[in-house]
Amino acid sequence: MNVLSELRRRFAAALAEVTADAGLSPGEIAELANQVHPSQDAKFGDYQANCAMPLGKRLGRNPRDVAAQLRAKLSLGDLSLPPEIAGPGFINLRLADDWLTALLQAEVDDPRLGVEPVAKPRTYVIDYSGPNVAKPMHVGHIRSTVIGDCLYRTLKFLGHRVIGDNHLGDWGTQFGMIIHGFRHFRDEAAYRQRPVDELARLYKLVHRQVDQADVASAVLAETAKLHAGDPENLRLWREFMPPCLAAIEEVYGRLGVRFDHTLGESFYHDRLGDVVGDLRRRGIARESDGAVCVFFDDSPVPMIVRKRDGAYLYATSDLATIQYRMETWRPDAILYVVDKRQSDHFKLLFAAARKWGYENVEFEHVSFGTVLGEDGKPFKTRSGDTVGLMGLLDEAVARAYDVVCEIDGKNPDGPEIDEAQRRQIAEVVGLSAIKYADLSQNRTSDYVFSHDKMIALRGNTATYMQYAYARVRSVFRKGNIDVEGLRAAHPAIRLDAPAERALGLSLLRFSEAIELTVADYRPNQLTTYLFDLANAYSTFYEQCPVLKADAPAVRDSRLLLCDLTARTLKQGLALLGIDVVEKM
Repeated sequence: MNVLSELRRRFAAALAEVTADAGLSPGEIAELANQVHPSQDAKFGDYQANCAMPLGKRLGRNPRDVAAQLRAKLSLGDLSLPPEIAGPGFINLRLADDWLTALLQAEVDDPRLGVEPVAKPRTYVIDYSGPNVAKPMHVGHIRSTVIGDCLYRTLKFLGHRVIGDNHLGDWGTQFGMIIHGFRHFRDEAAYRQRPVDELARLYKLVHRQVDQADVASAVLAETAKLHAGDPENLRLWREFMPPCLAAIEEVYGRLGVRFDHTLGESFYHDRLGDVVGDLRRRGIARESDGAVCVFFDDSPVPMIVRKRDGAYLYATSDLATIQYRMETWRPDAILYVVDKRQSDHFKLLFAAARKWGYENVEFEHVSFGTVLGEDGKPFKTRSGDTVGLMGLLDEAVARAYDVVCEIDGKNPDGPEIDEAQRRQIAEVVGLSAIKYADLSQNRTSDYVFSHDKMIALRGNTATYMQYAYARVRSVFRKGNIDVEGLRAAHPAIRLDAPAERALGLSLLRFSEAIELTVADYRPNQLTTYLFDLANAYSTFYEQCPVLKADAPAVRDSRLLLCDLTARTLKQGLALLGIDVVEKM
């Protein structure tokens, strides 16, 4: 059960009664009910309602009197102790321990850990990652890839129909650059031995020269020939694609990221002429200075869908993509997990799609900031090149290996892990560190990339989370506990000690964290929850002996709390696309 949603539902019912003569709309009542939040300080209870103050102002009444009236109308049953009114009109709630333990007891047999599937599933298309095929994946691709993957997993876990679509850049000017470079500058031996590296070299070489008029003209000519179906350029494009795609898939395989569809720009090329033609027939686009543009009343900038030389643009391809997705999957929402620097493009794209008739679909630009180096500038190598993603992953795994060896070396009973296990654990921990460091940031903010911070054992890091999970699991190994047998026995959960109760309450907030994550498509809501849960467990572990508990009933209750903690951490990390390790 989502406790916060249930409290808000009950407050909404009380608010409807209190405001029956005030003419508040259902939306206004819901907005007031949404001012019920978890308390920031446990001394004020578990949850706090702040709706009496704005409601008192609206009604012209004393907020404490409004709070008292709300309290009288609240139907909390056995969910809560009697609410308390504090300060100018805060309503403090402390959940009843019997109700808490009943919910926790139900989670023991619940594989979903109290997270209920949505009542009305929607269809989502998530557009994420989207690298340019002609260039190796670099650190800049990590954000779109892992944020999109997390949203895909979380929405699917909630019961929605989710379609992951990797919209590859496989048809643009970069291929004109590569074809030009291939014709004039290729190292045949290098190409045969390592084709992707050689194509990347050629791209960089031509990119540095493209400000020269003759080179720019040659690149545009090669691109135009490719798009026009020139047999030789098409042959080269088809030759280049397999090794480039294989290199990209190698990165995805290592990261554990998957897509339902990988439909690049080339897939939509045959649709572009019809898209522009339809826009013109409907009067949505018109010619201007030889180009075809969509104009908007509220924007001085039009969206060009065909240049004066007849070439199409990203905007044209994106409109064709929307058309295809709506015809094929009929989504309720399309999420674009793309750099915030593209926000102007998406504003125009969404406005054009609305004018084109796609009004009953949610378009959302799930924007994100830039990965910075410790100098505060976009993260690059010393030579100024963008950092390659595969090299970044290798470095993270190497550093994680050192941490794993250090932790295992401090084991009071001697090392537990052999060399092969250390390598396997380092792979999981290192890759998790990269993902978690990104997902734990507010996605709209820039963040500084630091291997030392992301591998740290202290703080909100994947390494700390992995260690927290492994520490929980070690309790069962040390006690030789049969977890399945423990669950089947259904011992009673007790929340007698403050640390037990705090851990139990934290466990019950898992569904709240997931709801917050998808409300505004922010994975850091989930990482914050998991970090708080790990900290609650750490306090519990220090203050509440488990295997050496005073009585068998207390031991079994605490073992169930340990088990629920491990399961919640594992499930929460899985939604982030992160595996766990049993030993560390």
